[in-house]
Amino acid sequence: MAMAWIWTIMVLVSLVFGIFNGTVEAVGTAALEGASEAIKLCFGIGGAICLWSGIMEVMRSSGILNGLTKILRRPLILLFPTAERKKSALDALSLNVSANLLGLGNAATPAGIRAATLLKGNSDTAGDDLCTLVVLNTASIQLIPTTICAVRAAAGSVSAFDILPAVWITSALSVTAGLTAARFFGKVWKD
Repeated sequence: MAMAWIWTIMVLVSLVFGIFNGTVEAVGTAALEGASEAIKLCFGIGGAICLWSGIMEVMRSSGILNGLTKILRRPLILLFPTAERKKSALDALSLNVSANLLGLGNAATPAGIRAATLLKGNSDTAGDDLCTLVVLNTASIQLIPTTICAVRAAAGSVSAFDILPAVWITSALSVTAGLTAARFFGKVWKD
């Protein structure tokens, strides 16, 4: 609701200034050009998301996800000790982590929600594993930042993937800092 008010105020202020400056026609032209560019950007990003989401579905259908679950089993059990007792939670965590590694936040969301639901169980409070999942998804270590590269490509970048080293370093640092903070606060505020 707040964003609706912000956008409404921005449009009204633009129109008022356009009227006072005699540039209403330029304001209208800019609005139409901006809408056109937004559609182009959405289709560019949407295509990349569809591609990688399809790859994730193929991974699930072909059994690659099961192999990935086996590879990620040890690290995930270290991060989420209660997931060892729940195979479905471990599968959802594997899919979530895989999608995040590919930079597919949209594809990671359903698996993350499923994993969160399974990790939470019947408890009314978030346990350490659920907090760790939230931190891991927020920091999101990425090997291939698909969405941001799609945005860069749609915006006309000559080399959309030249940001990879910076993404690797910053995402590794943010995940490390987030997990360290989650473990620290988990021990400090233990019930």
